[in-house]
Amino acid sequence: MAAIHITDIEAAINHWRVKNPSPDGVSLPPELRALAEVYGQMVFFRQDEADEFTLPRVAAQAFQDWYATTPDTPCIAICSTSQGDQQCKGCGRSFEEVQHWTAMSVGEKRAVWRRISLEGTSWRFNRYAERAAEHRQQARAAAQAQGQLPL
Repeated sequence: MAAIHITDIEAAINHWRVKNPSPDGVSLPPELRALAEVYGQMVFFRQDEADEFTLPRVAAQAFQDWYATTPDTPCIAICSTSQGDQQCKGCGRSFEEVQHWTAMSVGEKRAVWRRISLEGTSWRFNRYAERAAEHRQQARAAAQAQGQLPL
């Protein structure tokens, strides 16, 4: 099952809190309400992940809007898998993850992002963190120019 972690739902909620804040401090815009309902159900049922393919339509669209502001790939252009490593020293992905990245779903990509972020051992998080930050700024600009991804 391709899944979206609760921390990504939280990030999407925070994205919408800034993008479309409550007009009166009490009511929620539709995007925030949809994401909050998913989040609330995850908390109630003590689930860390939600199936990306069964999210309600409004929640899925709101999530996609947030996702479009994140960098698509953890690559920092230092790929050691091309040199035979099973795990890239630059980004932390496995050889298979690098090879199949473009065919992966949003949930699968976010799961990889979560794993490499928690590990924090790849060069993108230490030796070349400034390069990763530079790519985030470029990715953010590209996402804004590109608009929303298709569901």
